[in-house]
Amino acid sequence: MAATNTSTPFDPGDPLPCISNPRRWAVVWLLFVASMVNYFDRATISFALPLISKDLNLGPETKGVLLSAFFWSYALMQIPIGYCADRVNLRWLYAGAFALWSISQGLMGLATSLSSLIAFRVVLGIGESIYLPGGTKIVSLMFKNSERGLPCGLFDFGTRTGLVIEGVLLPWMLDKLGWRTSFMIIGFTALLWLIPWLAVLPRKLTVPKAAREGGIRVTPLEAITTLLTNRNLIGICLGFFCFDYYWYLLLTWLPNYLIEKRGLGMLKGGFYASLPFLVFGICQPLGGWFADRLIAKGYDEMRVRKGIVSVAFLTGLFLIPATEVQSPNFALALLLFGGVVGLSTANMLVILQACAPHDKVGLWVGIYNFVGNIAGILAPLVTGILIEKTGSYSTPFMGASLLLIFGIYSFWAIVGKVKRSES
Repeated sequence: MAATNTSTPFDPGDPLPCISNPRRWAVVWLLFVASMVNYFDRATISFALPLISKDLNLGPETKGVLLSAFFWSYALMQIPIGYCADRVNLRWLYAGAFALWSISQGLMGLATSLSSLIAFRVVLGIGESIYLPGGTKIVSLMFKNSERGLPCGLFDFGTRTGLVIEGVLLPWMLDKLGWRTSFMIIGFTALLWLIPWLAVLPRKLTVPKAAREGGIRVTPLEAITTLLTNRNLIGICLGFFCFDYYWYLLLTWLPNYLIEKRGLGMLKGGFYASLPFLVFGICQPLGGWFADRLIAKGYDEMRVRKGIVSVAFLTGLFLIPATEVQSPNFALALLLFGGVVGLSTANMLVILQACAPHDKVGLWVGIYNFVGNIAGILAPLVTGILIEKTGSYSTPFMGASLLLIFGIYSFWAIVGKVKRSES
């Protein structure tokens, strides 16, 4: 790695000089594959739950505990892993986390009790927590702020790609191999990803020491207070909460809706449920690419990115008539339009990076993702309660759509003018 010139402050808008253009895009594609594996692994338990329940004699209550084990550790690790991403060599931090979650996924196939299975799921959540804070931090080190839309959207596109592939591949594996063998193959085979990762990544990938030491020195308590009172951060997190509530409602309840309310069979309903996720995933890099193109032509960066987020959020309103129309095909078409919300994801991340101190991008993304995962906890629970009380999907689906309107308000009125924080 080239030596850092300590006499000149590190410019947060400039990529590290040691990374060539072909190399940085190779890293983005590796992050894409890692994100794909990340979501593939976290969702295996949902597909395999009927087989696991029969094997381990699980009742409804213990099923709920098993399903939640991953999510709680994943959410709680967001801020600590973000803090580490700002200070630890990301080449090794990401590799270690990837190895941890892949091994825990493989070892789940050897679990002999509910407690051991829960323990492996908790470890899986700890390892997978690196995906968004770590990936975003790496992009911020390799690309200028005006160039980050496409790479952010591309690496995050892997998560939705993983869901689509899993919906086709995993049911076949479970039927042919059983859940234990399937889990071991999925987990241990993924370790091969580490070979190109360690070959491509620079040996040292972190913010230069001069940049970390050149900022205003504050105590940890002062730093946390600044973060929690920063208008930009609060507004972005509120907007992301609204987005994630919508996303997790679809992720957890859309298959049931298509199967139970629309009368589709298990295989057909599962396949159709994956289509909005596919649209969502395709829109992620497109939203970032389109914003980058407009900015390159001279348009104001924050107005462009906030504008795309706003238009994307408005497409979430298609979810409301989707529950009311009689035709299943028309309902599916409306759900596909609802997947265009994915245009927002890369731009939300870049807006966050634009106001975060360069040496604290990982921490800020950790806070951002932690808030989003609170929505992930609430969305399936609140939706289930409302469906039980009303017997209808209309109210919870409408609520998730309308919440996106508040998300638009958050990005324009609460975030306001984006200004890079100094602490």
